[in-house]
Amino acid sequence: MIRAGIVVTGTEVLTGRISDSNGPWVSERLAEHGVEVAHILVVADRPADLEAALRFMAGEGMDVIVTTGGLGPTADDLTAEVVSRFANRRMVLDEAMEAKIAEILKGFAQRFRLDPEALRIANRKQAMLPEGAFALDPVGTAPGLVVPAGERVVIVLPGPPRELQPMWPVALQTEPVRELLERATPLRGYTMRMFGVPESEIAKSLREIEAEGVTLSEVEITTCLRRGEIEIDVRYRDAATATAEQVRSGLAARHERHLFSLDGETIDSQVAKLLNGRRLGLAESCSGGLLAARITDVPGASEYMAGSVVAYANEAKVELLEVDPGLIDERGAVSPEVAEAMALGALDRFGADVAVAITGIAGPDGGSEEKPVGYVCLHARLADGTSIARDPVIPGGREDIRERSALVGMHLLRILLSGARAPL
Repeated sequence: MIRAGIVVTGTEVLTGRISDSNGPWVSERLAEHGVEVAHILVVADRPADLEAALRFMAGEGMDVIVTTGGLGPTADDLTAEVVSRFANRRMVLDEAMEAKIAEILKGFAQRFRLDPEALRIANRKQAMLPEGAFALDPVGTAPGLVVPAGERVVIVLPGPPRELQPMWPVALQTEPVRELLERATPLRGYTMRMFGVPESEIAKSLREIEAEGVTLSEVEITTCLRRGEIEIDVRYRDAATATAEQVRSGLAARHERHLFSLDGETIDSQVAKLLNGRRLGLAESCSGGLLAARITDVPGASEYMAGSVVAYANEAKVELLEVDPGLIDERGAVSPEVAEAMALGALDRFGADVAVAITGIAGPDGGSEEKPVGYVCLHARLADGTSIARDPVIPGGREDIRERSALVGMHLLRILLSGARAPL
């Protein structure tokens, strides 16, 4: 088994000013080649911290170490130098790389009237590479590196994703990385998605499957609550294919009502397919347009998305969706009856075939004993009168309640349009 560690460098990542997307991206790419990622470390822009991370990875027996960041022209960009020491290789000037970087920087110098001497120094710094390393041509101005380091290989990549990602396939073609990947066995996997079931029930089901004689230790199972849905990732080698399929069939049989994706397809993709040939109208209050945003995030949404009304105020519900003001006075703006009236209004306003309405109390104020914060009323309706209505109390803070409201709206659409059994 080939194992890998990833070291993300950057004080701005460590402090949270920038979120790390490189670590997970590289991890997924390595998994595609059968490499098991054991660690992702984030370290500050300090040589001692990076050196400690590299030593830790070596001590843990990592076959490949990938670093991201710290390859620029400034004084704190020291990754190449630190990796050189780690690999016991001296730094040397790569004149061919120096010429390539100079050509890239020439355009910047002319456009922004930069100091030629400062550029020359920066150019030479980035062209100083560990002796014997495989240089990767820069996508920006910083070259990447593949550095043999004893029993392992270090892949050194820039921090900006727009530079890192195009450089990745080039790194894979270098001789040290090719030889490493040839020893890796394929890592298979699948993702199941469920809605409306707690993680504790999945854990119970896995215990039952194991009690039936399935050796769960042969596969890697990760259960994660992601954006209100349960995501179950199963990874395995070829020898454990039968076990992986037993897990999939066992979970599917136990959670038929909650399972909506056996192959990792998202709710957004499923709803987009189900809306093909239909015309959708939305009416949102507490979700503030988040459902419309999810619908239109999918390319091609103009084929079915007619429009959306964010009717936050009662007056907007009356004027834009023709909700009876007497109904609001009698039942309250957050009520199943008003949600139904909003859906009917959306059907009429947009000449739609299907509509979804959401009205609720997102908090932190405005709740009562009868209608607490998190109480949300949803109504999904077809033009022929077929409908589904739900009024859950959604836990969490304001942002959670608003996002989960849109998510429930997506699943109501799926259930209504597909005829699936509703777990909500």
